[in-house]
Amino acid sequence: MIEVILCDDHALIRRGIRDTLSDAPDIRVVGEAGDYGELRTLMRALLQDPAREHGRSGPCDVLVLDINLPGRSGLDALHALKDDGSPVKVLVVSMYPEDQYAIRALRAGAYGYVNKGGDPQLLVQAVRTVAHGRKYVTPEIAQMLVESLTTPATENAHNKLSDRELQTLVMIASGKRLADIAEELMLSPKTVSVYRARVLEKLQLANNSELTVYAIRSGLVGQ
Repeated sequence: MIEVILCDDHALIRRGIRDTLSDAPDIRVVGEAGDYGELRTLMRALLQDPAREHGRSGPCDVLVLDINLPGRSGLDALHALKDDGSPVKVLVVSMYPEDQYAIRALRAGAYGYVNKGGDPQLLVQAVRTVAHGRKYVTPEIAQMLVESLTTPATENAHNKLSDRELQTLVMIASGKRLADIAEELMLSPKTVSVYRARVLEKLQLANNSELTVYAIRSGLVGQ
């Protein structure tokens, strides 16, 4: 039996994922969390649960993890789990298209990346693939990986941004105000302003309008 933990800050989305996975006879959801803090607490509790099967090295086999979490992002969680040497295999799910975060997630240690808007059965397939220790990539991600190997190394400017800076860029370009971003990410408005300033400096942009145009041209947000 494949044991799965879900981590997404939207309860309705967690329910949809749980219902999809629960229909599979070989998958069992053993816990849910809404942010990184809840996830850490849940994982510790599962490790200490005397009723769990013996012989398991981690709190679950697969962690289905959203990128856009409040406070510490999913990418932050990925880095933390990797630094801790966690044996849990992480499958990232996101509303963002593959070309925004997939490669970053894989580089951070994820075993796969699935878009929330895709076929639910692909999620089941991805969980099974990841649980067996194999990477799960969509044809779109596979194409991106091939192109990165066969095309000249012309790195996009936004690839130099940190994970949080890229997240801030996408959210501003999507029309969100700094106050809304601060609330969603559980950061202070001042901290978000610092991220915005770093993005403008690194991309050599002057204001939010230029930032939005850059994001659209780079395919980071839709027009």
